[in-house]
Amino acid sequence: MQRRKMAPPLTPSLTLLLFQLLSTLPFTTLALHFHHVNLHDLTTGDRPPDATPQSHHPNPHKLSLDLLHRDSLPGRNHSTLHHRLIRDSHRVSFLLRRLGAAASGYHPDDFGSDVVSGLDEGSGEYFVRIGVGSPPKEQFVVIDSGSDIVWVQCQPCTQCYAQSDPVFDPADSASFAGIFCNSPICDIAGTGAGSASCGGSGRCLYEVSYGDGSYTKGTLALETLTFGATAVRNVAIGCGHRNHGLFTGAAGLLGLGWGPMSFVGQLGGQVGGAFSYCLVSRGSGSTGSLVFGRTSAVPVGAVWVPLLRNPRAPSFYYVGLSGLGVGGVRLPLGEELFQLNEEGDGGVVMDTGTAVTRLPGEAYEALRDAFAEGAVGLPRGAGVSIFDTCYDLGGYESVRVPTVSFYFSGGTILTLPAQNLLIPVDESGRFCFAFAPSSSGMSIFGNIQQEGIQITLDSANGFVGFGPTTC
Repeated sequence: MQRRKMAPPLTPSLTLLLFQLLSTLPFTTLALHFHHVNLHDLTTGDRPPDATPQSHHPNPHKLSLDLLHRDSLPGRNHSTLHHRLIRDSHRVSFLLRRLGAAASGYHPDDFGSDVVSGLDEGSGEYFVRIGVGSPPKEQFVVIDSGSDIVWVQCQPCTQCYAQSDPVFDPADSASFAGIFCNSPICDIAGTGAGSASCGGSGRCLYEVSYGDGSYTKGTLALETLTFGATAVRNVAIGCGHRNHGLFTGAAGLLGLGWGPMSFVGQLGGQVGGAFSYCLVSRGSGSTGSLVFGRTSAVPVGAVWVPLLRNPRAPSFYYVGLSGLGVGGVRLPLGEELFQLNEEGDGGVVMDTGTAVTRLPGEAYEALRDAFAEGAVGLPRGAGVSIFDTCYDLGGYESVRVPTVSFYFSGGTILTLPAQNLLIPVDESGRFCFAFAPSSSGMSIFGNIQQEGIQITLDSANGFVGFGPTTC
């Protein structure tokens, strides 16, 4: 039995809801069953690696930031597909380990993600630049919708990895204030977001260990974070003095998960529990955006889909998916393939850290076969890594491929932009279908498929919104 669609936030009227669902093109229509994909838009070789990204000049009166893909950062070389897929594999493994640890009652990594950075060979796909402390010290941090911590390396560094910017020194900040053991924040960190203990000075200590041997240890503190022209005071952050592992390059992480220790969770009513992001394609030379606050982040005319909560992974944003479609035709798949069950297994997670969308084997095979049938005129190529459906498109400027759509619970349909279906895998013009089978029953809605869509996560009301146009 399908769930009845709830009224989206800000539009309690059922009449307005129905109007939204009927008027938000192209995401709720399958009138166009095929896309014409400009292959030049998908390639990255034409832009010099150190080209300066084009900024969209965020409004200084809004809590907003430029959002950079790691390959758009000035002075950094493009990462290869091989490295990108290794990072992706690490990320998927982490998500599965995290769920497995939750099932066993062990929670070593609920305070963060082992995929937290990536200016060099580390992990992490999308970055923002924020100011830490007073006066603010600029730092690159990774955004992560699956983590509940705002975390940076701190002096004194007993053990620190190499990062792009100077390591933050709390002694230089007039707003740094350590959190004491008797603080409710320390209680939250100890029970719901990681391991916390009491130091000899009465300060709240945190320690996070990850399955691959990476870890961060330090103190919890209140600090001022600056986003463009806007300063946000008294944000609880982890100040890491001993850090090791896959944290190469960036200063730390901006957690945007659904838990109380995330940046959004801490702001609460100040931003209405909502933020919006638009991810840009790698090598595009442009920047995306990350915007906080209900007034600024919630687009008019968005399609709203209820979020689901998994008690085993309360930081993750799950969305109710009931089916898939190709070329305007819904595939004959049972809804149970995508359902989150009472034990917390299965379901569909929206994740900014995973690149390639993962689907259960049966669903992936049906999607792949239907797409290949619709693209029957394109010359097939050899598979690469996790991709088994590839095409040799050297010499082509554009191709015609069938649409791919997500059918959400309640009847909403999201048709992906044309650029989100194929990914270039070499210099000879080979492109692959940018989906892969999952090693478990859990599906992951990855960032390649999210690119170019204004996505709003309204954690306060439990909805995800897809903007009416690409961004």
